[in-house]
Amino acid sequence: MYFESKVLNVAIKRRKVHYIPDIVYAQVPTFSSSWEQLQMDILIPQSDTPLPAVIFVTGGGFISANRARCPQLRMRLAEAGYFVGSINYRTAPDSIFPQPVEDVRNAISFLRASAKRFNIDAEKISVIGDSAGGYLAAFVSTINDPKITAGVSLYGVTDLTKIAADYDEDRKALHKVSAASESLLLFGVPQFRGRAGTVFTDEKLAANANPVNYVTEYSAPMLLMHGTADDVVSPSQTDLLFQALKNAGVDSERYVIPNANHSDEFWVQDEVFDVILAFLNKYSFSSK
Repeated sequence: MYFESKVLNVAIKRRKVHYIPDIVYAQVPTFSSSWEQLQMDILIPQSDTPLPAVIFVTGGGFISANRARCPQLRMRLAEAGYFVGSINYRTAPDSIFPQPVEDVRNAISFLRASAKRFNIDAEKISVIGDSAGGYLAAFVSTINDPKITAGVSLYGVTDLTKIAADYDEDRKALHKVSAASESLLLFGVPQFRGRAGTVFTDEKLAANANPVNYVTEYSAPMLLMHGTADDVVSPSQTDLLFQALKNAGVDSERYVIPNANHSDEFWVQDEVFDVILAFLNKYSFSSK
């Protein structure tokens, strides 16, 4: 007896994506190591033409930088035609500000220098980050040196002194101690750094560490998104940056998502991904 096979007609709708982990993009000093390797996991869509790139900066409260986070959004970006490089970076208390910012800037420079190797359009590099990664994405976007195409901050911090601005007094008190993660970002471990403090101890230092203070007319276009139920980073944080960007004449958009908390299931839905892609596409696939 002969059995007929079924025919499955397949339409090509999705790009083939290659995954390459553990690419070293920089070697940097930390408190515990003279030369720590910073790595990037990359997704490369198959393409005959140079690809726009996105550097993905994951969150972690300034004390963790797990580049394996947010795989769904990273794959969605890759399938849409973006080279995606998810990075780790130096974290507190082993490292302090501005070292994490320097790491993201190094990642931008690394991709630009490696454009031919990775089939990247060197003039179309954007940065996206969530939470603490959103803070870093906002920093490099507002400074915009090295120049980037666009920036995206998902529920990111923009003013370290106002992270808990929308919360009750008990929660605000948690951010007024030297053990708060933003305090560790600025001061590290007091017994080794020789100085203790909070973001309220040194106004000048805190001001220098706030992305909102670097907005100029030359800042990169930015998309900002925040959940109304965020109980980690006050929703007003992204609005501070949005207002500053708009007042400086920088093309920017801000979306609020009702009932969304910090990095919960709302952030992996198609509606969110569609907004992010539409914003990036506006700049990444436009003519030079």
